[in-house]
Amino acid sequence: MHALDFVGTRLCALSSGALWWPERQLLCVSDLHLGKSERMARRGGGLLPPYDSRDTLQRLDTEVARLDPATVVCLGDSFDDLAAAGALEEDARLWLTRLASGRDWIWIEGNHDPGPPGLAGRHVPDLHLGPLRFRHIARTTAEAGEISGHYHPKAALAARGRRVRRACFLTDGARLILPAFGTYTGGLDVTAPELRALLGPNARAILTGPTQVSVPVA
Repeated sequence: MHALDFVGTRLCALSSGALWWPERQLLCVSDLHLGKSERMARRGGGLLPPYDSRDTLQRLDTEVARLDPATVVCLGDSFDDLAAAGALEEDARLWLTRLASGRDWIWIEGNHDPGPPGLAGRHVPDLHLGPLRFRHIARTTAEAGEISGHYHPKAALAARGRRVRRACFLTDGARLILPAFGTYTGGLDVTAPELRALLGPNARAILTGPTQVSVPVA
């Protein structure tokens, strides 16, 4: 894990792409996009192997079992659309119910899932806890302590003679943008103007994976 001093709080950017707030025993993940393969098939898109939800839930289960959080925040776009939430297989629904049991499980509204998913937990437009502000999409006007998702940031760097591209966290010390946690999610390069417009000149990318690396975005 990579420790962050973020607006006076100690956070941990985990290699899986999840965020851990030890003081509050809070685990945060963004952009699960559960049911993406089902939605693509339903809308006549390319057929993908229908194992994305199971793989995403397995990785989430691993973090929940390891950390035993009191609170889990799903930072929006937890489902590829509301129909995908309704079409989840029964074992996936039971899996989510088991993960949420005994915890404050919070679904934050995303642009793909603006309404309640009809599952265990509570659904909110955003969440304020202490100095931190959890929401799906970063606001264009800076607000210190904002934690968001939506953009699925990815960064590339050269390693051992080849180019490696990984999902990453982005932060400039005032804002923090999480990577997508879902299995079938693409990504936006950290140099994209949409991201550069949100972050200060000293922004850094923290790459996910077994060996976490922090690199300047510039």
